[in-house]
Amino acid sequence: MGLGDVAAYARRVEAAGYDGMHVSETVHDPFLLALIALQSTSRIVVRTSVALAFVRSPLLTAYTAWDLARMSGGRFHLGLGSQIRQNIEQRYAMPWAEPAARMAEYVHVVRAAFETFRTGKLTPFEGEHYGFTRMQPYFNPYDATDAEAPSPPIYLGGVGRRMCTVAGEVADGLITHPTGSSPWFLQQDVRPALAAGAAVAGRNPADCELVAGFQVITGETEADLDAERERHRRQFAFLYSTPEYRRELEHCGLGDLREPLARMVRANDWDRLPELVTDEVLDAMLPSARYAELPKLIHDRIGGLADAVTLPLPADPARDRAMADVVRRLRELD
Repeated sequence: MGLGDVAAYARRVEAAGYDGMHVSETVHDPFLLALIALQSTSRIVVRTSVALAFVRSPLLTAYTAWDLARMSGGRFHLGLGSQIRQNIEQRYAMPWAEPAARMAEYVHVVRAAFETFRTGKLTPFEGEHYGFTRMQPYFNPYDATDAEAPSPPIYLGGVGRRMCTVAGEVADGLITHPTGSSPWFLQQDVRPALAAGAAVAGRNPADCELVAGFQVITGETEADLDAERERHRRQFAFLYSTPEYRRELEHCGLGDLREPLARMVRANDWDRLPELVTDEVLDAMLPSARYAELPKLIHDRIGGLADAVTLPLPADPARDRAMADVVRRLRELD
């Protein structure tokens, strides 16, 4: 999707009855995408899912999130993620440090900045990785009319238990990775980690909303399902070529895919990755359902395990009405 397509897509999301829209960080700045989406809509929440924390100053992130939230009347949510070490060091040319502890401090600095902006007085934070101890009035966006306005909620993206625990401790929500959103993963890893983090902070685990990055092959016709299978085949091969995302492979008895996927990545043989993902592999890892069956499938699989679920719009806008019906029926099942 190009920058010129974001406004129309956001309007489709809102018209289909969604509560919100996630914007990712891939080839465009997610805050720019969020700005376009917010300006093009009037009701939905727009959340970065996720903006990369460790390639940005936490204060600059706070400035941007504060501005987007104020501009939109509070419809912007800040989603932050860590990324893997190779991407941080080799793609973004930034230093790497232990991600879980660093993310917790990053969130503390952003929250301290929000409080500083809200009150006009410095709320300092000093940690091992980050320090926020200076804010001259000239650089503080304090406005007395914002004193009662809430700060943007902060969500974290997480796969491993340590990052999920940090989310339970410091975040308003956790967005699970597509490779960590199966019922087994949510029940065995994510929920216990959130509860452990909440216990450290003396919080109720329910204070951290769990948003499942659910994966499903869906469509209205057999042709739709076939097209979706091919899209998921390519995405699956790319995602599971990353070692940090392979626990679900092992759980499903597909651990023998790890080395072939890794070998192709080391050879930069990206085009051939999907060859390893057979129909049998897809069927073992991903559910499949037509739109008419989708609400019940989602409810049966992750109802009670997640508070919200991500569902992309159909590629064909002509199918939006069918997805709007899915959204409506999901609400009725809650």
